[in-house]
Amino acid sequence: MKYYAIIVAGGSGQRMKSSIPKQFIELNGKPILMHTLEKFYCAKSSINLIVVLPKSHQSTWNTLCLKHQFTISHQVCEGGTSRFQSVKNGLALCKEESIIAVHDGVRPLITPDFILNIYKEAESKKAVIPVRPVVESIRKVKGDCSEALDRSMYYSVQTPQCFTSGLLHRAYQQEEQNTFTDDASVVEFLGEKVHLFEGEADNIKITTPKDLLLAEEILKV
Repeated sequence: MKYYAIIVAGGSGQRMKSSIPKQFIELNGKPILMHTLEKFYCAKSSINLIVVLPKSHQSTWNTLCLKHQFTISHQVCEGGTSRFQSVKNGLALCKEESIIAVHDGVRPLITPDFILNIYKEAESKKAVIPVRPVVESIRKVKGDCSEALDRSMYYSVQTPQCFTSGLLHRAYQQEEQNTFTDDASVVEFLGEKVHLFEGEADNIKITTPKDLLLAEEILKV
């Protein structure tokens, strides 16, 4: 079975308080996005890597690849006006029957073993997403009122989210909805079941300066 990975990298540096897009910020000497692609390459060198970038960021990426002598093979496609449209653009390059992973470009700490395991899980279960239990108390807020919720019933969701190609292509033929927050929600809108898979604690999404510091410490271990 062929494997594809759509790496969505359309972020800005706003919450990072950076003048450059967060996926291009250096982590241990090279851009975050390069770390992410390396993890997939290390998991299986034959994974077809697709990087979805805004058109305005593509020349910067090309320059960074030359600067860092980054030679891992990948395709680049233009991002859309929303995450849904960006993933849909990436899907257009996935033309064979396969398992497709969709991953955030700024989650560089995923391990190669985990990547392989979730691909294999998706081969049999068709739609698999990594989740982690919520460890803090949570409350539901409505207006001026709030109520405590049972946190054991809630999980935080990570990427990569993996699907069979036929299912994901069919899901992205739907009209975009405001309720689509990730690929799982798009697939579920078809009425399909999404299976949960235990995520990795260190698979953080780097969006703030504190996240970057944490990632640097994790990589030292």
